[in-house]
Amino acid sequence: MTATTHSKNFFRLETYLQSQTGRAIGDFKMIEDGDTVLVCLSGGKDSYTMLSVLMALQKRAPVKFKLIAMNLDQKQPGFPAHILPAYLKSVGVEYVIVDADTYSIVKEKVPEGKTTCSLCSRLRRGVIYRTAKELGANKIALGHHRDDIIQTFFLNLFFGGKMKAMPPKLATDDGQHIVIRPLAYCPEKDIASYARAMEYPIIPCNLCGSQENLQRKKVKEMVLEWERTNPGRTDNIFAALRSVVPSHLADTDLFDFNGLATGLAKVDEASLFGETTFSQQPLVFAGGMEENKLEFVRFEKSAPAGPARPAAE
Repeated sequence: MTATTHSKNFFRLETYLQSQTGRAIGDFKMIEDGDTVLVCLSGGKDSYTMLSVLMALQKRAPVKFKLIAMNLDQKQPGFPAHILPAYLKSVGVEYVIVDADTYSIVKEKVPEGKTTCSLCSRLRRGVIYRTAKELGANKIALGHHRDDIIQTFFLNLFFGGKMKAMPPKLATDDGQHIVIRPLAYCPEKDIASYARAMEYPIIPCNLCGSQENLQRKKVKEMVLEWERTNPGRTDNIFAALRSVVPSHLADTDLFDFNGLATGLAKVDEASLFGETTFSQQPLVFAGGMEENKLEFVRFEKSAPAGPARPAAE
């Protein structure tokens, strides 16, 4: 689709995605002056959108940073190796195509019928980190969006026994690079709409086949069904990931429960009992009225006295 045929709705969507991405970058200090950002492209809708948004933000950002687009050619049979170089040339971004035969390793190591995602992602990650080092890139941008983060949270909750998701920003294990997820605030449905309008040359990942029984797909379907029956639930879940209250969980490494003592704890008692909406009427202790009975009574404030009247002459 050419620029002249885009609708007003498209430009509103584009502005929204750029705004959300810019807000995430600012909130987590993802990109700073002088950074070189390696933008990882898979050929899917998310990474194409990420590159387009970052290129747009680069033009008007208050800081100067460099973008290098990267695609990892994993030597999958039938992979259309010409598509991404042609696209990247057309948009005028610096880019590099990295050849690494991870496909044969995955096929050799993973038994037929088993999921390949775990090994494939580990191999990709190693190649990406090495490429970033060779190119002098201190930031690595991945195309994960808000829904990916939420789905990862439930995967870890249901199958890993951990309250853990995808962080919008993290340091690599060797401490040499920072991985960022600029689309962390962007819903997948908006990215999909934008990608359709932009008519990106999408390259599907067929290394793993359909793998319909992947747990991630099941979790995605669950979250989508929640959103269909309760619109806005996904927004609330993501908001919860950004508003954690350690004192109301049960991780003794995260909160010093053993150190709690009378006079030290400052806990919102109302939330302990599920009261989050209404303010309680003040009650005062009336004492022990009968044996085995204590009583609290409503405390009503008296109306404030009005201004003093002048004394009668």
